Amino acid sequence: MRGFYKMAKKTCNILIFILLAFAMKAHADVFCGSLSADLQKVYIEKDTIKPTEDSSKPAKSNTTPAKKGKSTVTRVQNKRVTFETFDQNYERALKYYNNGQWLSAASLFEELYPLSLGTPRADTILFLFADSYYQNADYNMAAFHFRDYVRRYPNSERTEDAFFRCIQAVYKTSPEYYLDQSNTTYAIEQIKSFLQAYPENSHVEECNLMLDDLRLKLARKELEIMKLYYNTDQYEACRIAAKNFFNKYAYSPLMPEAVYYLVLNNYEYAKRSTERKKPERLKVCLESCQRMALHYPDCKYAKEVEKISIDVTKQLEKYLQKSNNKS
Repeated sequence: MRGFYKMAKKTCNILIFILLAFAMKAHADVFCGSLSADLQKVYIEKDTIKPTEDSSKPAKSNTTPAKKGKSTVTRVQNKRVTFETFDQNYERALKYYNNGQWLSAASLFEELYPLSLGTPRADTILFLFADSYYQNADYNMAAFHFRDYVRRYPNSERTEDAFFRCIQAVYKTSPEYYLDQSNTTYAIEQIKSFLQAYPENSHVEECNLMLDDLRLKLARKELEIMKLYYNTDQYEACRIAAKNFFNKYAYSPLMPEAVYYLVLNNYEYAKRSTERKKPERLKVCLESCQRMALHYPDCKYAKEVEKISIDVTKQLEKYLQKSNNKS
């Protein structure tokens, strides 16, 4: 009986030990699972934060991107022109303009102008907007906006000045004589309009100088066409071009050169003509020589034309003698 109790006691101790072991294992699993979850959470958070960190820089630099981002947002907000920020941006635009930052000023004035309509500042903003383009040598845009100013504010104290700036800008868009001269013709028309609108303005002399330069450019282009006809042996076309030139540019400083090339053209044309037509064409050449002697006796072409005149006269005398002998 005593042996039976001893065996039962031993069996109970073994069972208790086994139960304790299971209990400890379960507790350990729970603890490890919790630790694993906590560690996993830490690593997940670390991975989430990692892309915004720069491991090559000290930890204190983490605050720098935030500051930059904030200043960038502030700068963008300052650039936005609204009714609330109008005064602030107007002052900025004036500062750009006074510092010679023409493109920055023009960009800001362009945004300010629609908001200024109906206010005393509207005409000032449009004028400075146009002038910013002019100062930046963008003459096409300057001419467009100065013209718009004259149209919108015909009674402003700046209207005359805006009109003058407009014709200055248009004048500067006139190209070299060998290019298309549409802008040159338009500039002449605009200058004439300005002089008609403000006959007693203080820029009359400057306007006349611009007109002379533009007309000279047109005259040079037509003279070069005339010379081209001569150089390509298109003698009749050269004569027609010379006639048109004399009618349009009778007082041009290029007239002596035009007469000179007409003499050369007529002389060459006569020499290449048939015997039947040569006397008539020599007479035409002599007339152009006389024109040079009468109007431009001191020009640099006068001596050469005089030699041609002597030769033509001699040839005509020969033809006259032949004609007298036949009769």
